[in-house]
Amino acid sequence: MLTKVFTEKEKINIALSHCYFLKGKERLFLNSVLDTLQELAVLSIDDLAQLIKRPLRIQNFQLSDLPMLVAKDMKLMQAYNISLLSIEDEAFPVSLKEIFDAPPVIFYRGTFPKDAAQSVGMVGTRSPTGAGIKTALDFAKEFGEARVPVISGLARGIDAFSHKGAIEGGGCTVAVLACGVDRIYPRSNARLAAKIIETGGCILSEYPPGEDVMKYRFPQRNRIISGISRAVVIVEAPEKSGALITADFALEQGKDVFVCASVLESVQNAGGEKLYKDGAFAVNSAKEVLNDWQRATKKRYIKDYQPSLFNTYKNNG
Repeated sequence: MLTKVFTEKEKINIALSHCYFLKGKERLFLNSVLDTLQELAVLSIDDLAQLIKRPLRIQNFQLSDLPMLVAKDMKLMQAYNISLLSIEDEAFPVSLKEIFDAPPVIFYRGTFPKDAAQSVGMVGTRSPTGAGIKTALDFAKEFGEARVPVISGLARGIDAFSHKGAIEGGGCTVAVLACGVDRIYPRSNARLAAKIIETGGCILSEYPPGEDVMKYRFPQRNRIISGISRAVVIVEAPEKSGALITADFALEQGKDVFVCASVLESVQNAGGEKLYKDGAFAVNSAKEVLNDWQRATKKRYIKDYQPSLFNTYKNNG
């Protein structure tokens, strides 16, 4: 295996991905004004606050530790064949660049799809009904056959079946994680993650390798699922499903949200039914989504849309 060589700018980007207290735009600014990792490491928190022009009340974090963390990350990236994609790179998804608080970098294993602009997000409950499972498989398989990448979160339930359906259809699929890409979550989907990579897709994250799952990272992960995708399909989602956070982000990002007609009245789909009543598209197949794209009709936005109580990331982030 060839040894990966990292530029100083890449090292700075990796280091800044550990600075959880910085906003995306602040990380981009710091990368633009710093030339070496060492320049970042010698700063104090007060120095950093002056550069970004806002106070920082951070405890138990030393910028001087960053070179050690970056060295550890680079070893993991070598060991797990992890690549780095910066927001300045041409291959970085255009639609993801445009979202609120876009991730300055993403770490990924596998092959990042060149046609990400024509991808579709598919999400839903971790406890689907039999009908929900069949719907996820059928839709994703059809998207796979049409060579439309399927973006999801590798969670149990609808996410996992969406990935599986895309693979069965001969397409590629992308799993967005709420942890480092060297740490598959949940572990029960480790084989599925390997299959995603083997079949031409990838697993990705904005978090550096070695980072564990944390609850607050799931909403952040969801904004990336919708940010990459042209549209989002909510397959089956209860009233308090995390999939509704993805729908919230999609709407804020100006993306169309679809719900699946076949499970609209499912006992596990109160959230999807609410979206439909608020104006989301109800579709019977992936083909209907693709036909809608081809018609390029004027988007129907949800009237009087109010973000759900579960979408707290943007307001608090």
